[in-house]
Amino acid sequence: MFFQHKYLWLIAAWMVVTSVLGGMATKLGPWYFSLIQPPWKPPDWSFGVIWTIIFILSALAWMIAFNSGASASQKAKISALFWLNSFLNVLWSVFYFRMQHPDWSLIEAFFLWGSVLAIILVMWPIRRIAAYLMFPYLIWVTIAMRLNWETLVLNPGAY
Repeated sequence: MFFQHKYLWLIAAWMVVTSVLGGMATKLGPWYFSLIQPPWKPPDWSFGVIWTIIFILSALAWMIAFNSGASASQKAKISALFWLNSFLNVLWSVFYFRMQHPDWSLIEAFFLWGSVLAIILVMWPIRRIAAYLMFPYLIWVTIAMRLNWETLVLNPGAY
């Protein structure tokens, strides 16, 4: 069966670690609420919903790739890329929310975006549906980068 997977613990750990650490790094305080935001910014409550969907799709992509005849080398690359992605995901939140440096987070976001693209490229030859499941993540990081950029423009000197 699809979900009876010996690596399920690894995938579940990735989701939990990234979610918990990312949540702990996200501090919505006076500094954040004082920022002028672009009018198109989604409401704050929607970010948790969006990230939950992205993590579920990413975990499914990982499981599908692993269950689709990926070689040991491909599995190692996918796992390493997901853990690198986790680190970059949390680091973005640390830079933006904890350190209050949207300028640093914008630079870092290019690495985060690249890590998602790398996952897609490694999954593509294994199972395309797994790669397609990662596209919402890539799109969301692209949107977040635009939001990050516009926030910088609207708030010169706020960091």
